[in-house]
Amino acid sequence: MIKFPNAKINLGLNIVNCREDGYHDIETVFYPIALQDVVEIVPAKGNESTLTVYGRVINCPTEKNLVMKAYRSLEKDYNLPPIDIYLQKNIPDGAGLGGGSSDAASTLLILNEMFNLNISKEELAKRAAKLGADCAFFIYNS
Repeated sequence: MIKFPNAKINLGLNIVNCREDGYHDIETVFYPIALQDVVEIVPAKGNESTLTVYGRVINCPTEKNLVMKAYRSLEKDYNLPPIDIYLQKNIPDGAGLGGGSSDAASTLLILNEMFNLNISKEELAKRAAKLGADCAFFIYNS
């Protein structure tokens, strides 16, 4: 199954305050744009799940990648079988465009459909929010 996770831009950005954990509370409006990555998920060829990344090089260990974290979050609760994930990175990382977050949200959406998990969008958004601050936006993507 393939999805094309898109990027987003921030229309205005107001930093409300700096929190004790080093993050900032913000006010913004996210707006989806057409720049896209590609996420493909297929049944695993082997006994373990894999993640293969193409395109823009990202220096991120597999288990720390948000796509794999998204899979792991559902794997434990729904006893998912091993899968192979192919990620074509086109969205620049570290630019505030939400590429990794969008990829993670698309992974949750694909797995929900692929394995007929029947998880509501509300529940998927809650799971996505645990992965990253803007991941939940991409569940609804509007």
